[in-house]
Amino acid sequence: MPVQGPTGYALNRTRQTYLARQLRIAETHWSRFCGLMCTDVDSFPAGQGLWIVPSRGVHTFAMRFPIDVVYLDGDKVVVHLEENLKPWRLAPVRLKAVSVLELPGSTLSSTQTAVGDEIEIALGQAGQE
Repeated sequence: MPVQGPTGYALNRTRQTYLARQLRIAETHWSRFCGLMCTDVDSFPAGQGLWIVPSRGVHTFAMRFPIDVVYLDGDKVVVHLEENLKPWRLAPVRLKAVSVLELPGSTLSSTQTAVGDEIEIALGQAGQE
């Protein structure tokens, strides 16, 4: 993953399942803009994620694979989902969102994540299940 900086994890507290055990945080203008552009699919396997803060929407320009997108409000409650967003697309802007999680495609279906779920995002390593 090209984004450098703090790392952590994203846990769906409602469903008690990890969305990402290796979560990178994009919190600078440049890291938010670049996101996952030009990343190879092998560099973004299941268990990886990118938290973009602040963000109300994303694009998949210069991306090579589909991603799942989770829009979160200020309390980290899911307000919108985009499943398997294809490369070279603009995702919708959601004014209720203050941050966005980008995850490997099919993460949402495998974790059964839904609008209204509460997500825990923390720095450091994910616990063991």
